Amino acid sequence: MKKTICLIMLAATMVNLKAQELKSIALNPPDINSGLSVMQAFSKRSSATAFTSEKLKLQDLSDLLWAADGINRQDSKKRTAPSAMNAQDIDIYVFLEEGVYLYNASGNSLDPIVSGDQRTLAAGRQTEVANASVILVIVSDISRFQNGDDKTKLSLAAMDAGLVSQNISIFCAGTGLLTRPRATMDQPKLKEILKLKDTQYPLLNNPVSYPAK
Repeated sequence: MKKTICLIMLAATMVNLKAQELKSIALNPPDINSGLSVMQAFSKRSSATAFTSEKLKLQDLSDLLWAADGINRQDSKKRTAPSAMNAQDIDIYVFLEEGVYLYNASGNSLDPIVSGDQRTLAAGRQTEVANASVILVIVSDISRFQNGDDKTKLSLAAMDAGLVSQNISIFCAGTGLLTRPRATMDQPKLKEILKLKDTQYPLLNNPVSYPAK
């Protein structure tokens, strides 16, 4: 019995140490001169069916997240994606091979959440999606809406998530990356590992990768 307890404690200690190894990642300033024109990007927008595991370069990841829902007006802290009543209810969780991070728009950084490859949870039953080098999970915290009942707030949250997902799609089309807006994911397990509150809802996700060479 004592041996079993010791093994459990050792395993827990190792998990905690591994989580501590996941450090914050400073992102680069966005390169606002990169990519195609808006109309050219629209002409190339499509939903990919296969993804590659080649790790995104830091600049590409930085630009992707800024385009998705970054701060584009420093004086007012407003975002590239609009939100109902300026609630800024959307959080983006970044699933990488080494772990999950939360996009910190104010600090232009990735804050560590949990270590280990959790992409299969974001992929859900479409397991092939877990091959994508990064999966962005779009979460709304409806407590940030000041007015309305929960049904109304969830409707607004879905709209805001869709706007962020569209930003991701157009950015990818304009920069040669692959993506696909998805609603499939293991929501109960995601809520558990991300330690989401009852008011936080994973609504959409976008796997992103480079095209196959």
